[in-house]
Amino acid sequence: MLLVGYCFGIRSERRLCEEVHLNLAYRWSCRLGLDSDVPDHSTFSKAPHGRFRDSDLSRVLFEETVWRCIREGLVGGEGFAVDASMITADAHRQRGVAGVAELDSAKASRAVQEYMAVLDEAAFGGTSETPPKYVSPVDPAARWTAAASGPAVYAYCDRSYLIDLDHAVIMDVEPSTAIRQGEVQAARTMIERTAETFEIKPERLAADTGYGSAETLAWLVDEQKIEPHIPVFDKSTRRDGTFSRADFVYDADADRYTCPAGKVLQRYNRRFKTVRDEPPKDDTLKYRARMADCGVCKLKSACCPNMPARKIPLSIHEAARDKARAIAKTDAYVTSRRQRKKVEMLFAHLKRILKLDRLRLRGPNGAKDEFLLAAAAQNLRKLAKLIPAPTLKPA
Repeated sequence: MLLVGYCFGIRSERRLCEEVHLNLAYRWSCRLGLDSDVPDHSTFSKAPHGRFRDSDLSRVLFEETVWRCIREGLVGGEGFAVDASMITADAHRQRGVAGVAELDSAKASRAVQEYMAVLDEAAFGGTSETPPKYVSPVDPAARWTAAASGPAVYAYCDRSYLIDLDHAVIMDVEPSTAIRQGEVQAARTMIERTAETFEIKPERLAADTGYGSAETLAWLVDEQKIEPHIPVFDKSTRRDGTFSRADFVYDADADRYTCPAGKVLQRYNRRFKTVRDEPPKDDTLKYRARMADCGVCKLKSACCPNMPARKIPLSIHEAARDKARAIAKTDAYVTSRRQRKKVEMLFAHLKRILKLDRLRLRGPNGAKDEFLLAAAAQNLRKLAKLIPAPTLKPA
């Protein structure tokens, strides 16, 4: 009955019971006879929190739809795309408390207890060291956030989808908190889980700039051996008219930059008895010019007018960033950018047709159950659309 509801956008459990009671096709799908009793709506409030959740039935059901798509040849496995969309939580936008410490642990609801249990997980509390300023007392895992053209609400921003680009089959889904770090961590989790469960690892991954950080690109290129068809998240280009990093020449052998005036920028301007080759804490190398060189330079006003000397930061993962920049100049990258719109179409279908623009269940586990069931419904609709029904032979 839940699958029927998610497939046809029936969000109300009371209305779902009425529809199954009257609709013969729904009865047949649920294996109910004409004289069979339809379960009461209260069953949907108890079963998901008991038997279904303990057995992880939602994920088992979703993975079965993926296996069926693989057997029918709908999954190519060469190119994947990943993205996330904001889903409003079942929490009043004006009823929040100042921080997690204000939650009443003595009278904690199920959603609060679930949030406390996942505070150290990367998808929720462990994603960012900065604690949320306001939390919802009924669903603290939801983050206070806003879309580009809407009011601020409590939401699970990340209904993260990992799809195969051949027929837009959803390979995995992962909820997380509504910040960019949560999206990136969810993408890593989905890629690793897909490789482990279905033994499928894509050759290329398409995503937007939010996934183009140096750490993510290095993880894809060096560890996963996946081509990142992702725009590089880069702030090296200056917009105030002064020299950007591209105006400096890098010498890889000497590990130094040369400025337009011919002066040298190095990591260290003095020699040390012991070689300092340990990686920096923030994964960023800093190349500095001498103050004596910059102080008398005629190009200082066009280079570093507000600083005593020029400094150039460089990520230790710059090789992966360079590879992503090289891929962005290929025809395959242009094709991947066009195909990436398929995941956006799935989000639009989810919210407009399946009516999942607001969650019914609360807490991390409630969000996970809803996301998995909706993804399973979308895969089933894809199967029904692309795989022809068997023809019946005449008697």
